[in-house]
Amino acid sequence: MGQWGVDVSHIDEWLVGLDEDSYEQVIAALELLSERGPTLGRPLVDRISSSRHHNMKELRPGSSGRSEIRILFAFDPHRTAVQLVGGDKEHRWKQWYRQNIPVADARYDEHLAKTEGTSR
Repeated sequence: MGQWGVDVSHIDEWLVGLDEDSYEQVIAALELLSERGPTLGRPLVDRISSSRHHNMKELRPGSSGRSEIRILFAFDPHRTAVQLVGGDKEHRWKQWYRQNIPVADARYDEHLAKTEGTSR
């Protein structure tokens, strides 16, 4: 991977449950995120405005079939893109965000508390 770290510990079980094509597209998107960091933008990355964290974003990789895969993430102070929640928002456009942004916020709060004062 590139100069930015990518932490998938919160989504690893979800990742291995993806079909092969979707999995490969997610991994390719994560590799690109690792190479380009916060400069990676639309259409692959977009900002999440309803999060408590100003740096919360969503990764929008391709996927197979009719699914609409999204991964909520944030860059931490240690140059790591912490992947917080992954899922398919097909046919649940607004509901998916209402349900998952609070989960992502809580996981990121926990991550920041654990890594505060550490150097990587």
